[in-house]
Amino acid sequence: MQSLILPMAAHVALASLLYVLLTVARAPKIWGIGQRADGSNPWAAVEPRISANLSNQFEWPLLFHVACLLLLQSGSDSAIALTLAWAFIAGRLIHSGVQILTTNIRLRGLVFMINFLATLGLWVVVLQAR
Repeated sequence: MQSLILPMAAHVALASLLYVLLTVARAPKIWGIGQRADGSNPWAAVEPRISANLSNQFEWPLLFHVACLLLLQSGSDSAIALTLAWAFIAGRLIHSGVQILTTNIRLRGLVFMINFLATLGLWVVVLQAR
């Protein structure tokens, strides 16, 4: 069976990708690389959304990582836990796309429910394993 380490690593990869995107988005302003002919930043509209999404990766996902670590430590990384962990990752990817590419807060809230419910489900598994 796959380990919960893989979805945890996938979340680390997502956060790393967001750091790269944020660096690219800030490059025209900080280093003058990729500026438009008029000196403006082509990423100016999306940069704050990338930054906000990156910050979001260190809020609710903390509870996901703690649940996964507790399950790994107890040897209770079941198929249900693994499914919930991958559902969390899918939700995070969709949430990031919605937050960065749109300004639709209602949709973002609905998509967040995937992450929210998957993490709560992991915590139910944690509590049952104790």
